[in-house]
Amino acid sequence: MGCASCSSGGGTPRGCKNNGTCSSGGCNKLEVYDWLANMSLPAGQAPYDIVEIRFKNSRKTFYRNASNLGLSAGDVVAVEASPGHDIGVVSALGELARIQVAKKSPNLKPMEIKKIYRIATQEDMDKWVDARGLEKDVMFQARTLALKLNLEMKISDVEYQGDLSKATFYYTAEGRVDFRQLIKDMADKFKIRIEMRQIGSRQEAARLGGIGSCGRELCCSTWLTDFRSVSTSAARYQQLSLNPQKLAGQCGKLKCCLNYELDMYVEAVKSYPKADTKLYTSKGMAYHIKTDVFKKQMWFAYERSVDIGGLVALHPDRVREIIALNKADKKPVDLKEFMTVVVEKKEPDYSNVVGQDDLNRFDNLNKKKKHRKKKPSGNNTGPRPENSEQSASSKNNKNRGPKKPNRPQGNKEGDNNAPQTKVNPNQNNEGGAKPKSNKPRRPDNRNKNPQEKKKDD
Repeated sequence: MGCASCSSGGGTPRGCKNNGTCSSGGCNKLEVYDWLANMSLPAGQAPYDIVEIRFKNSRKTFYRNASNLGLSAGDVVAVEASPGHDIGVVSALGELARIQVAKKSPNLKPMEIKKIYRIATQEDMDKWVDARGLEKDVMFQARTLALKLNLEMKISDVEYQGDLSKATFYYTAEGRVDFRQLIKDMADKFKIRIEMRQIGSRQEAARLGGIGSCGRELCCSTWLTDFRSVSTSAARYQQLSLNPQKLAGQCGKLKCCLNYELDMYVEAVKSYPKADTKLYTSKGMAYHIKTDVFKKQMWFAYERSVDIGGLVALHPDRVREIIALNKADKKPVDLKEFMTVVVEKKEPDYSNVVGQDDLNRFDNLNKKKKHRKKKPSGNNTGPRPENSEQSASSKNNKNRGPKKPNRPQGNKEGDNNAPQTKVNPNQNNEGGAKPKSNKPRRPDNRNKNPQEKKKDD
């Protein structure tokens, strides 16, 4: 792991202080996972002696392990440089390094490969740390010198050699720059050897790093090593609007991620009718507007879409049917006859099921709690009432609400509007019920105060 390179003893890294549990596999850019580390070589085969060494940011170079040192991924080593030596970290070795050499440098000659001197000592590590501490200040001073000379260039990064004998300045420029006087001024001020190296805008973004519009680290600084050309045709195939502010990355060029799904779109578009297809109907001619690859819909509009009804979405198979009718000199009445009604299934929203995101979720908590009477437990196995009609009438009386007090009835003096009850002599009284009498009923004094009762008496 990359955490081994910044270990201070006891397995605890001094850099990220994550105790070797990095989620990305290490602390370095372009980290490599050796998926061939556990594979044993056949008997009699010597291990591959070329090792991939990583330096500051994303710079990697191949070196030969001429001394047969017992190296592992993450070891800090001193390698050959011109002049002196440099300090780097082992990123790949063994059969994985063989694959990397065949991929990146297939024409690499063994005589051109520099050697690994030794595993870095404590003195080498101290110089290396001091060199990293000087780079930021030296870069700002170099930018000031370039501005004084009116040079149209941007110094983006400085990399010191591990033995503090040389510094490499990386810059970007649109045209050719005469920096001979700048090198003399920097050599007199910094007292080191100066090397100027021009890089592109993509390489600059890879060295500096950053966060993309997707919210993740830039691909060029984390895992992407080869920069393929990206054209606007990639955006057209994916039905994207040609907006340079949205399609451009931090480097100012088109985003590399436009090429990731391009092959899928190209294969899918081949099965669709051509974009310049024209459909002829009785209402007029319809032009192709756009294509939705995922929903498998092609949108057409009439010449006078404002008068006729706007865009019409058709399935590619239905478009082929209309094309076949047009070839047979037949015109459908309207494109809407060929529309396919798609019923979209609404997925359940699990974002706020319990209402945890609502700030007022505890306001109505007391209102919801009501004191309810406890129902008797167990099955209702008791005897049923004998008269079912009586039980039904009692239920109806319960539903009607509380009983109103009886109004006094009778013919009092001065009461001409009092109701009178008449008894029908022809009424059959078989049930034994007593007929209602004409005597006035006494008023109900149950709900009155005791003093009012005395007055009534």
